[in-house]
Amino acid sequence: MLDPKVGRISKFGLDNLVGPAIVGGVARNVPVSEASTQRAVDATDGQPTKRGRYAAGKETRRAILVAASRLFCERGIAGVSKPDIAHEAGVFPSQLGYYFGTKEALFVEAACRDVLHLASEVERAAARTRTPASYVRSLVRTALDSEALLFFAEAVLLVRMRPELAARVTDAFERLHREGERAVVENLVARGWRLRASAEAEARGFWAALLGVTLERAAFGSAFRPATAEATVQLVLNLYDVQAKNPRSEIET
Repeated sequence: MLDPKVGRISKFGLDNLVGPAIVGGVARNVPVSEASTQRAVDATDGQPTKRGRYAAGKETRRAILVAASRLFCERGIAGVSKPDIAHEAGVFPSQLGYYFGTKEALFVEAACRDVLHLASEVERAAARTRTPASYVRSLVRTALDSEALLFFAEAVLLVRMRPELAARVTDAFERLHREGERAVVENLVARGWRLRASAEAEARGFWAALLGVTLERAAFGSAFRPATAEATVQLVLNLYDVQAKNPRSEIET
């Protein structure tokens, strides 16, 4: 039977990851993998299809990543076991090994997934702003408010000791830079802004600065100075030619 705690997955819009299966004419809740397989089998008169098995596998993998992200962010990698994650995700412990191998590999995969999702959230948050100053400030504040940045920074440090996992982190960096460059170019065209540097440099500098602030905040804890975050805003803003189209844009927020 599925542990009731798994119901919290619904907060992430993944309510379909755990569902009812008909057993002996009675509906019951079952783990993600079992529920998914049941749906795939029912759709083909008892014979699971290749597409159904693939869909079930994707659901199981996603459920594991969501549960792992939550637990790793709450307790850190040392405070979480593979059985803990399996229990939270509503899957069998052996499935963690099947999909991800080691706990460290799962940690890195979950952290990279979260930071890429954060990049999308950051872009959406800044979409409603009107000036370079408010745009950059929205980017920085949204990113720093998320646990995903520190999670990713920890994964970056982890792969120093586990180089076989580094490819996933470098791929995440490349995607962050590529999508960041695209977002910068789109905003420049749509809003008539100009950069003193290239869009690529702005995207790379933005994420490098944010990761540095994240590590500093983790080290200082409650003693962290908000002025450091504001300094990041000014650092990125200096790349924009804010006087190019609107002389007042530098002071509007």
